[in-house]
Amino acid sequence: MPEKFLKPFDPSATEGRIYAEWEKSGYFNPDNLPEGSNKQPFTIMMPPPNATGVLHMGHALGLTIQDILIRYKRMCGFATLWLPGTDHAAIATQSKVEKEISKKEGKSRHDLGRDELLKRIDAFVAESRSTIEKQIRVLGASCDWSREAFTLDDTRNRAVNTLFKHMYDAGLIYRGNRIVNWDPKGQTTISDDEIVYEERPAKLYTFRYSKDFPIPIATTRPETKVGDVAVAVHPDDARYQSYVGKEFDAVFCDVPIHIKIVADKEVDPAFGTGAVGLTPAHSHIDWDIAERHALTHEVMVINEYAKMTVSGCLEGKKTTDAREIVVEWLTNEGLLEKTKDIQQNVATAERTGGVIEPLPKLQWFVEVNKEILGRNKTLKEMMLDPVRSGSIAMMPEHFEKTYVHWIENLRDWCISRQIWYGHRVPVWYKGEEIVVGAAPADEGWTQDEDTLDTWFSSGSWTFSTLGWPDNTADLERFHPTDVLVTAYELIFFWIARMILMTEFALNTIPFRTVYFTGIIRDAKGQKFSKSLGNGADPIDIVEKFGADAARMTLVVGNTPGTDMRLSDDKIKGYKHFANKLWNIARFVLANANEEKNGNKTWPSGPERDHLSPREHELLTECDALTQDVTKDLEEYRIYLAADKLYHYAWHELADKILEESKPILSGSDAPAKASRQALLLTLFDRTLRLLHPFMPFVTEEIYQSMPTRDSEFLMIAKWPE
Repeated sequence: MPEKFLKPFDPSATEGRIYAEWEKSGYFNPDNLPEGSNKQPFTIMMPPPNATGVLHMGHALGLTIQDILIRYKRMCGFATLWLPGTDHAAIATQSKVEKEISKKEGKSRHDLGRDELLKRIDAFVAESRSTIEKQIRVLGASCDWSREAFTLDDTRNRAVNTLFKHMYDAGLIYRGNRIVNWDPKGQTTISDDEIVYEERPAKLYTFRYSKDFPIPIATTRPETKVGDVAVAVHPDDARYQSYVGKEFDAVFCDVPIHIKIVADKEVDPAFGTGAVGLTPAHSHIDWDIAERHALTHEVMVINEYAKMTVSGCLEGKKTTDAREIVVEWLTNEGLLEKTKDIQQNVATAERTGGVIEPLPKLQWFVEVNKEILGRNKTLKEMMLDPVRSGSIAMMPEHFEKTYVHWIENLRDWCISRQIWYGHRVPVWYKGEEIVVGAAPADEGWTQDEDTLDTWFSSGSWTFSTLGWPDNTADLERFHPTDVLVTAYELIFFWIARMILMTEFALNTIPFRTVYFTGIIRDAKGQKFSKSLGNGADPIDIVEKFGADAARMTLVVGNTPGTDMRLSDDKIKGYKHFANKLWNIARFVLANANEEKNGNKTWPSGPERDHLSPREHELLTECDALTQDVTKDLEEYRIYLAADKLYHYAWHELADKILEESKPILSGSDAPAKASRQALLLTLFDRTLRLLHPFMPFVTEEIYQSMPTRDSEFLMIAKWPE
């Protein structure tokens, strides 16, 4: 028995060395796998973490699940490609760097200028990406670092510009004046997923526009009512049917307004008075209703700095101050009928904390409802068809209904951002002339100042990473990918856009299965957050308990799409499990028949004709376990496979089989002893192989001392059959 087993297993002294050996071997790269692999591809694209800091527990969970699948398939002989990378996360990254510059130097981006700011951001991102790459390695991720990608590198930039031009030429990208989410603090449009809804106390005001206006309305934002163009009621609401189609003039807080009464099924008769004042320029819902009824959209009464633009007593006022003025005016005019205290979800920008103002802006959009020439379908239909047909499966299945419902109600996608970091919009202007794509050869052209939404570039992740727009060998071999593992909150903002981009660019799906992870919470069920002071750094956990323990903790009992609680006690339990495997190895190797077998390759299993009925039973049970675990992994029931292996190794192999073997191994029946020695080596070898995808470090370290070893690394050893 090797001397190392005389000491307890020490993850901190083992894991770094083993990972370095794996990486040096080149076997993370599918092109370098040993002869005998069937070379059928199995591909996972790593969801690129944001290049803004460090990994969190959600990243650790996703990486663990992906690595389990990749290691399993690699042992099954597949040409496994797990391509790593990071996302430039434009708004988040620029915001973080700008805050640091402001804090340390008291300067804004405008003080620095575009070129200098981008230099500062590039330096920050280089350091941050290096940190993230180290963290991924610490978790044991066996990804192909030789193909690592970055969403803002030159290769991805070429793909993004090509895709933009193709979509523009197809009439699917246009520049138009439409309502967007505007962050007054960050001075940019933002996407829906960059909004955080905060529950705040508010007041619901019920009032009339004037004394002769027949319908009272209710709102939490009376300052916007100077921009109203209509009042909408439900068609079946008997209270207001006689007013539908009528028009009224009023002077509301010094501002002349013209109101038309319209009937629309989107109105909830039970909310407030059942009548809604429509401010199309400052509400997504109102904009949509106004379009259906051919109402004007352009009455913009709030500007990009959240200040009022109308003349009179509200001019130049902040919206919060304007609200007080309007309420005072309503009270003095006898128009305020009642005020009610409520709780309201307020939309705020995730990165700046600014309260979102829906504003009509001239921006670049992707049109989702226009039929594509030669395809006979719209982008929206392209996004729906693969999920409805089953070409793309989602786990758990109920997310498919969620996805379909959201896509059916999808609006045109605003893809331009008023920030400097990111893929610059590939559009060039000279007077009235416009060129889309590469920079024109002659002088005098000015490029669009805006950058593209981060999701536009990450939407092409599965194929831009494989060399598109060139028809590369990698693209031919590894696309479509097999499975995407990601958080369920990205179903709309990333999953949908990857399906859109891939269907348009390649006329195929980006992946066959989407595995949604849940949210990792603390022991009390709370989300990890800085404000609660309950943050859990996956690297701290690895340093304290080992990567194997952290990985098992994250997957055992963790079903797809379900939130789970994390505690030190649970992690400590799986650290003990790693030690239990180490102790099993010490016992099995100490009792191996070294004289007969030495370090030669052990047979795949003992000759069954010489086994006792009990030993036949034990091998049959292990065969059944192998079959169950294999089926679970094939069907992505990772949580079940991990749990079965844990219980087999600890409660069957260690607690029962080893205990019943002790009198046999210490007895005088030589054939029985030799048979039991071979059986234990066979069962333990099988256990190590089955456990390797879940606990790669301790199993690899033990495997290197096993007389049954038949490959350079357990990582490329054959999966049991």
